[in-house]
Amino acid sequence: MASYFFGKRYVTKYLKNQFPIHSTCLDVGANNAKWFKLLGNHFVMDGVEAWKPYIVKYKLNDKYRKLIHANIKDVEDFDYDLIIMGDILEHMSVEDGQEVVKRMYPKCKELVIAVPFKYKQGAIHGNPFEVHLQPDLTPEIFDERYPGFKALWKNRFYAYYIKDTNYKKNK
Repeated sequence: MASYFFGKRYVTKYLKNQFPIHSTCLDVGANNAKWFKLLGNHFVMDGVEAWKPYIVKYKLNDKYRKLIHANIKDVEDFDYDLIIMGDILEHMSVEDGQEVVKRMYPKCKELVIAVPFKYKQGAIHGNPFEVHLQPDLTPEIFDERYPGFKALWKNRFYAYYIKDTNYKKNK
């Protein structure tokens, strides 16, 4: 799925205001480099992309400081100021998504997770990474599965979540 355009302007402005220029950012699921286009003039950006044809088609190696060709489940380095998981979590099983978020959360200063709600999707152009494995996501289900986040921007179709600094793990 191409990333929803909902809320991107708001989130982009928010992130640029929260981080000084040249902060580090990891764009998970770089796809067509949408976040690089929006934030590359402000952040030093690395990317992760699992689908090799996207790396070639969108010339991702020419855009990001470092481009990692891997499934995010296999990436270990999450020491960034900002990590953006834009339209990624719904493509992972609940267990894999929880594990990846658990590993990322303490390592970065901010973790942005963007997800669509109630959206079924199969493979696109043969890309198995495009299949939605969590097509049942709603705001309530997101909160249950991924505690420790709050909505930065949300409508009935889509949301951007960030770390909730007031969240207590032992609630």
